Amino acid sequence: MPSRRVLVAAGLLAAICAVAVYFALDPARHPFPRCMFLTLTGWQCPGCGSQRALHALLHGDVAAAWQLNPLMLAELPIIAMAFVAEAAPRRFRRLHAFILSLLTVIIIWTIYRNL
Repeated sequence: MPSRRVLVAAGLLAAICAVAVYFALDPARHPFPRCMFLTLTGWQCPGCGSQRALHALLHGDVAAAWQLNPLMLAELPIIAMAFVAEAAPRRFRRLHAFILSLLTVIIIWTIYRNL
């Protein structure tokens, strides 16, 4: 089994590659995967618009990113904290519990955006 360092390095490399792809290619114009939930139900999932929002954010257009998916934009710092909490779960127990409680917010957001 690969060591933790190798797994972290591979994860970072994959994230850097993904960011480079989203910076270079506009999801609105290139064949990125469509949301399966939206395709099957016609309802937007919590992540709908995230690909286009990430592209806009990488190009410095925070207003467009907010308009496409405000939840994704608001959760970016929380996602960063989740990685920190996962790296040291004993040290960040409260942070880990807080992040898990955001599931309620995501569910409410999903219902609200589909009304």
